Amino acid sequence: MRARALLAAVLVALATAQPPAQARQAPPPDSGYLLGRGIADATGEVADVGMMGYGRLDQQAEGLHNRLRARSFVIAEPHGGERVLLVVVDSPMIFSSVHQAVLRRLAEDYGDLYTERNVLLTGTHTHAGPGGYSHHLLYNLTTLGFHRKTFDAIVDGIVESVRRAHQDLAPGSLTLSHAELATASVNRSRQAFDRNPAADRAFFPDAIDPQTSLLRVERGGRSVGAINWFATHNTSMSGDNRLISADNKGYAAYHWEREVAGVDYREGEPGFVSAFAQTNAGDMSPNLDLRPPTTPEDFAATREIGLRQYQAAASQLNARGRRMSGGVDSRLVYIDMSDVEVRPEFTGDGRPHHTCEPAVGAAMAAGSTEDGPAFPTFAEGSNPLWDTVSDSVLYTASPRLRDCQAPKGVVVPIGAMNAAYPWVAQRVPVQLVRIGGLYLIGIPGEVTIAAGLRLRRTVARIVGADVRDVLVAGYSNGYFHYVTTPQEYDAQHYEGGSTLFGRWQLPALRQTAAELATALRDGRELQPGQPPADLSRSQLSLQPPVLLDTPVPGTAFGDVLTQPAPSYPPGSRVSVTFSGAHPGNDPHRGETFVEVQRRDAQGWHTVADDGDWSTTLRVARKGPTASEVVVTWEVPRAAEGTHRIRYHGDARDALGRVRSFTGTSSEFEVTG
Repeated sequence: MRARALLAAVLVALATAQPPAQARQAPPPDSGYLLGRGIADATGEVADVGMMGYGRLDQQAEGLHNRLRARSFVIAEPHGGERVLLVVVDSPMIFSSVHQAVLRRLAEDYGDLYTERNVLLTGTHTHAGPGGYSHHLLYNLTTLGFHRKTFDAIVDGIVESVRRAHQDLAPGSLTLSHAELATASVNRSRQAFDRNPAADRAFFPDAIDPQTSLLRVERGGRSVGAINWFATHNTSMSGDNRLISADNKGYAAYHWEREVAGVDYREGEPGFVSAFAQTNAGDMSPNLDLRPPTTPEDFAATREIGLRQYQAAASQLNARGRRMSGGVDSRLVYIDMSDVEVRPEFTGDGRPHHTCEPAVGAAMAAGSTEDGPAFPTFAEGSNPLWDTVSDSVLYTASPRLRDCQAPKGVVVPIGAMNAAYPWVAQRVPVQLVRIGGLYLIGIPGEVTIAAGLRLRRTVARIVGADVRDVLVAGYSNGYFHYVTTPQEYDAQHYEGGSTLFGRWQLPALRQTAAELATALRDGRELQPGQPPADLSRSQLSLQPPVLLDTPVPGTAFGDVLTQPAPSYPPGSRVSVTFSGAHPGNDPHRGETFVEVQRRDAQGWHTVADDGDWSTTLRVARKGPTASEVVVTWEVPRAAEGTHRIRYHGDARDALGRVRSFTGTSSEFEVTG
């Protein structure tokens, strides 16, 4: 999360691989687990809503590139044993608001079957999703407050995907494999990383975490699902982009499901579900030249980085891997990150230390200059003014604050602001999930690779696992910004300035992870502690609602303002402009605004919709009430025949009533 919004108020091959449904030779019988998969739309608003991730006030959504989805996997022991639920969402963050609402809904549907303990919700951290769904003020500044429609779409999409996964439960097997991918990430904070001890740096000789792990779901010897974990930021789409997008991890999942496995998201149960989850991606950038992406070039970059993640994952389909055996289990505790006494065995200097109230550093205000810089007057590293103010005033007045936060040049004492109104979360969940021999550490933030390694080693040592089989599941169950090692923190780059609870934040998390691992190993329950407060009734919403839609003067809703050309060759772009209405009237969750149709002997059939990579929908408000909607379609290389484009809109009249309409373009030919 970039700092621009806060400071504005107070001062983000193998395309040829065999389809996953293809059987391997001599498949072993399914045994050991009940497995379920589910997928659902979780997109939210696509226009006139601030986008989440870069924290830019000017980044207001103007339409849709591809839909955001929630993908759920239930993994259960047979005969009523333990189970865990993993949900990977094409979402910038999983705020506590969403975590709480989803758990409430699941309790209504399933009682105590799915709880805070065994449900892991994790976001892919796309920087091109709609915002306004947090209950903490910082993240709603760029959206003019809370957006109920987006919040509901995310929660509804997650719950729907869980229901489908629950209904899909059937015997199956799990296979875990690891490989390396060295061409989809780069360390954007190398100077900070190089401060780490030799043991950390030796584990990552190229200053990246190249491990790509795949947990494949199999039935009858066929792969019917897969979860991939790989560390790279979902920032291939630029801060100048204005279309909602699932970014590189979303493209990887889309490509595998839709373009390789032939999944139709809107009809029937998918034969294959793939999720591309985050790990310790805090200092991993997909922008290999260490420059912020530009638009529209970012579309190609997004596809390329996503394709590389897909290829690395799909190449493991036929790898031997390790057949998972043993039970599933989980533990979760809530901790107040501002008030953790860290024992000497975790601090590294042989002395106890204490975390403290959150504070934003000047380096956070600088933003990540490689992915999306923020304020030009701030820098990563030294900021003489704020360093001097902190040293001579704040740290002099409070030695405890100095021990916790120095050498951070404090710009905003956000902990003090929390006392007046909830700006950021202080009480957060930390989770440990076991699936056979795989362990997932659920952290509600952005963990650097060295910080992640220390967490992984802590858990691996206690449970007796190979460190490769222990993964950080970042961006899970909540959000509290970054986690750096104490050495990286001292560098005060963007990541260190965004480590809100100070130098001892990672040691506090290691201490908590050790407690979780020990309890899980010993079969001992833990009291979860006090969860975060429910803030749903104290939300501000300043976004003006859609009061009225009128067609472009001289037209009716759905009329075509710009028709397609009579014919197009494959590889070209079709563009059609409609007299439309504001898409905020109905997000069309689970449906579509756009259909590209081809005619055959049986009639018209949809070949692409607004969830496809090949389409875009862009909305331009014309005056206070009229809208022009531009739909584009990138014609596939293999396309041919007679086509047309349809647009489905919803218009609000002066009495607040919303009615649906459809516009249809003239026919056009695609000829080779």
